Amino acid sequence: MSASGFPPHPFADMIGLTFDGSADGQSRCRVLLRPELMNPHGVAHGAVAYALADTGMRAALYTLLEPGESCATIEIKIVYLASAREGELVCETQVIRRGSRVAVLESEVFESNRMVAKALGTYSILRG
Repeated sequence: MSASGFPPHPFADMIGLTFDGSADGQSRCRVLLRPELMNPHGVAHGAVAYALADTGMRAALYTLLEPGESCATIEIKIVYLASAREGELVCETQVIRRGSRVAVLESEVFESNRMVAKALGTYSILRG
């Protein structure tokens, strides 16, 4: 576990993903857009928004897990609403429902105040 209480996440570190915070089934994370994160058309690659949603969901769910529990993504559906070209992407996530074995979460990704993607995810809750 890292100092934040979450397992280390080398991929998030590689793309520059940082957290503003996570508590009570919610999280907020961000990535500063830079040339390495753009597609050949000069807009943020869709994988950046997906990584924000997936990692934000994990962080939000971790705030509701009991000692000895962890989680794993079952599936995520993401809808891309607009392209992002500069600045940073910010992802706000909340747990919709946490059951004993499965949780459902929702993320919204913004460039400035404009939503560029929305995601719905399902996570398995693992014990031991």
